[in-house]
Parts: sequence; C-alpha cells; structure tokens
Amino acid sequence: MIFRYPAWYIRLKRLTKRLKRQIWALFLAWKDPATPLLAKFITILAVAYAVSPIDLIPDFIPVLGQLDDLLILPVLILLAIRLIPPEVTARCRREAWKHLASGDRIRTPAATVAALLIALIWLGLACAILRMFF
Repeated sequence: MIFRYPAWYIRLKRLTKRLKRQIWALFLAWKDPATPLLAKFITILAVAYAVSPIDLIPDFIPVLGQLDDLLILPVLILLAIRLIPPEVTARCRREAWKHLASGDRIRTPAATVAALLIALIWLGLACAILRMFF
C-alpha cells in the first residue's frame, strides 16, 4: 500500500512555498529604490514578522497560535504588494525564485528587532498579570 498525502496537505505545502517566495520578493522590494516609503514600511513589518523567531501569539497555543500566522502575515503581505509598483514586484519575484532555489535564508536586523519587541510585549503582559495578583 502506497501512502498518499491528503489533498489539503498538498495545498498547504504549495501555499507555504508561495508565502516563502512572497517574503523573499518583499525583502528584495524593500531594498529597491523604486519602492515607495509607505510600501517599504509595511514590507519591513511583514518580513520582520515572517522571519522573527518569536510570534505575537506563540504557536504552542492551540488554534490561536496558528491563526495569527494565517491572518496577520497574509494581510501584511497583500497590503505591501498592493503598495509596491507592479514592475518592481515582478522583478523581485523572479529574483526571489533564484534565492529559494539556492537555499538562501533571509537574515535581517529587522527580524532581531521584531523578536525583541514581541518579547517585550510578552514580558510587559506577564508583569501586568503578576501585578494584578500581587
């Protein structure tokens, strides 16, 4: 008997690949001088959130942990793509394929900053909860 992955799993894997390409394309568009300032700001938020090792809602929290990735990240990506000129988006997507094929990973100081900010939010929340009880 041959094991076959369910159709939903295959679609999810395809979507994940597309998201990875979009993140790379956004990262490259952020560096492009033809990208408007507002688009750069939204783009760096999306890239930082995507590559940050810490999520706003940790993944170990059932449903909510995955829900933030399924809602926040696609909305940021969509907004950034709409703000970037189409010719820049097309050029960056082609370049993103090259980076993905070579196995490159996005390394940016924004990811570190995003991780620190999210860690500070969680620390502040923990302090507020402790203050309520003590």
